[in-house]
Amino acid sequence: MTKILRFTVEDVRFPTSKDLTGSDAIHTDPDYSATYVTVFTSDSNLEGYGIAFTIGKGNDIVAECIKHFFPIFENMDLENLENEIGKYWYKCVDHSQLRWLGPEKGVVHMAVAALFNSFWDLIAKKNKKPLWQFVVESEPEKIINWLTFKYIEDVLNPEQALQILNKSQSKKKIRIDSILNEGYPSYTTAAGWLGYSDDKIVDLCKKYISMGWRHFKVKVGLDLEADVKRLELIRKTIGDDCHIMVDANQQWSVTKSIEHINAYKKFNLLFVEEPTSPDDILGFVKIKKAVGDVRLATGEACGGRVMFKQFLESGSMNVCQIDSCRLGSINEILTVMLMAHKFNVPIFPHAGGVGLCEYVQHLCMIDYVLINGDKNNKFVEYSDQLHEHFIYPCTLKNGNYMPPLDHGYSIEMKKESVSEFSYPSGNYWKNNK
Repeated sequence: MTKILRFTVEDVRFPTSKDLTGSDAIHTDPDYSATYVTVFTSDSNLEGYGIAFTIGKGNDIVAECIKHFFPIFENMDLENLENEIGKYWYKCVDHSQLRWLGPEKGVVHMAVAALFNSFWDLIAKKNKKPLWQFVVESEPEKIINWLTFKYIEDVLNPEQALQILNKSQSKKKIRIDSILNEGYPSYTTAAGWLGYSDDKIVDLCKKYISMGWRHFKVKVGLDLEADVKRLELIRKTIGDDCHIMVDANQQWSVTKSIEHINAYKKFNLLFVEEPTSPDDILGFVKIKKAVGDVRLATGEACGGRVMFKQFLESGSMNVCQIDSCRLGSINEILTVMLMAHKFNVPIFPHAGGVGLCEYVQHLCMIDYVLINGDKNNKFVEYSDQLHEHFIYPCTLKNGNYMPPLDHGYSIEMKKESVSEFSYPSGNYWKNNK
């Protein structure tokens, strides 16, 4: 039997604020960061890795929270964890004391995500498969046991979820072959960060068009006139055959959201992301009624399935942007995917950041093979930054994510990167105080 022996957690931060990579209307000086968990087992060749993505200050708080869950799993049989992972997930999420700090959202939930991301990495490696393959090849009844339907049974219950999963079984091989041969479509944010010069924007747009991208996301929100000018520049550069979506990163009030979105209509946007507070479900409903056929996207800051339930049921979420770390790992992500499918809302996973692209490539392939069965007009975010720090970085071809083939969840970082950028003791931060 393989036993879980010990854990480490590290605060790893990258100085992306220096060149404004990752900057948006709310996060003007982000240092993209990873709360990095390592699980050691009695098998010296078997370790699990997981992260929660943050943007600098506060990363240490998530790291500290993760430590509170370690005693539950030390000296546990890995086989026991794999067989009962749904039970243990909810034991952490519903911890009688720690849940008070959520409940089921916020720092504690991100801590659970990082820890269970490391467990899923470990389980996939034990089964000698990339995570997406391990999940899609698992029996539907087994998958149902990973999930919790507490608080959402009024819109999705286990029987309905099982029916969706069973329906996909006959076409799984065809879908797996499709992603192995073609990959999964993506859009890029690389040209759209706030603070970039016009010349840099033009150069990046041309670069990504030459590499196969046709869908571009642009950060907006600080100044309407400047936003319109930048969108005009990008539209002129990429032409009418490419698509634009915009992301306000929660910057506006409901009234301002309506004003700005109506001003953008001439750009034929694919969607508008996070126009206002990600908690304001009724605000999203008002915006949707006022902007007509413009699609609203949100979800990256939704801390749990209950928020998604309300957005989906109200019709105010037209694009579902699951995040691999805000939600409580695969256990909760699958639940949200199933709900989105029931409401016929496409999944556009949130990525960029540290390791999120490495994560979401697995998620989009799980959604396609196991649940939705359609990848037309669906896209996963891609941002070309910080991939050099990972041992198994994501691979893209002609603007498509190609399926990872290495065992696990693709999130192990290079030891030298962890050593260099650990905060505050890493070489970079010691030398740049």
